[in-house]
Amino acid sequence: MGQTVFVPREIEGGETRVAASPETVKRITGLGYDVVVEAGAGASSRIPDDEFAKNGARIGKASDAGKADVVLKVRRPNETELKGYKSGAVVIATMDPYGNDAAVLAMAKAGVSAFAMEFMPRITRAQVMDVLSSQANLAGYQAVIDAAAEYDRALPMMMTAAGTVPAAKVFVMGAGVAGLQAIATARRLGAVVTATDVRPAAKEQVASLGAKFIAVEDEEFKAAETAGGYAKEMSKEYQAKQAALTAEHVAKQDIVITTALIPGRPAPKLISAAMVASMKPGSVLIDLAVERGGNVEGAQAGKVVTTANGAKIVGHLNMPGRIAASASLLYAKNLFAFLETLTDKATKQLAIDTEGELVKPTLLTHGGKVVHPAFNKAGAAPLVDAKPAAAAPAEGKPAAAKSSSRSKKSGGKA
Repeated sequence: MGQTVFVPREIEGGETRVAASPETVKRITGLGYDVVVEAGAGASSRIPDDEFAKNGARIGKASDAGKADVVLKVRRPNETELKGYKSGAVVIATMDPYGNDAAVLAMAKAGVSAFAMEFMPRITRAQVMDVLSSQANLAGYQAVIDAAAEYDRALPMMMTAAGTVPAAKVFVMGAGVAGLQAIATARRLGAVVTATDVRPAAKEQVASLGAKFIAVEDEEFKAAETAGGYAKEMSKEYQAKQAALTAEHVAKQDIVITTALIPGRPAPKLISAAMVASMKPGSVLIDLAVERGGNVEGAQAGKVVTTANGAKIVGHLNMPGRIAASASLLYAKNLFAFLETLTDKATKQLAIDTEGELVKPTLLTHGGKVVHPAFNKAGAAPLVDAKPAAAAPAEGKPAAAKSSSRSKKSGGKA
């Protein structure tokens, strides 16, 4: 009998995505695993149970997690879920560990080997496993669709017998994966698009999509890209110069989409209340970094705020989850590709090399320890639960606040 992979229905924060698709279920069974999918797991992604079943999965219930060798998830398991997992189980998900040390510790105490997919290294062989990019891509697209829905005018220029409708002006802040997709989508819809980023390489990418690049291009700007391809934080002096240029530009825009995130840190503030106040009535700001504090002053997580001057600040949470039917298919492929690398093809069993080039950067907890260096400065000392087992509550509370899609989510590449 093969080892078991379990795919639960997500319960945290109204998550609409699922960590498997009919295609990946078929491919996972092809690796030699038995696959159990919790009933209703794919309902919000338009994947009915029978589609999973037709491709080799058994439809089960939440308690089936207790027999699983591998659990594939979208969000980090909370303490209640962890109590249902067996010690030694492998859990693969987006873990949102920064600022959630207690949740990471809980996974270590549960004895699971927890892999944070958002830590996947940016190397060629791992591109197919890059959940930040796959989800940020869709977040960038959805940001423009949401902006168009909130904007009570047409985006493209329209020349009619009754007169000309001017094209909307869209400004995208941050030309990472989400930003570039937002630029491309806004251009496809006929808007006049400008964009900015602190990375010099972004200028050429922005131009290749037909948008105009806006930035203070001084010496600091030219040296701003880190070796890993992430944006780095700029000096206060540069931020002030860029803010002045941005303020002048924002006042003329109809739609602003902000996507700036720095891994492990609060989102940088890019748009001040004064900038928002300078915009025309009916202008729209979409803040893709709202789950990390937001790029726009006045943005509220999960809300659309209408300001005194009639501008709208949109702070939708879990942007990829707003397009779940597409996001789940990509995310599921990311997870399958990683699981495949953890599977010995001869024995059809898990074979985890803790020093592997994909395992080492992504493994958070293993063997009862927090092993990732970013979250265990003391060198992975064994964890000891001070409370006796009998004193543990019957029902655990969610381990931490809602996790990011870019995020960040949409993540650091949003």
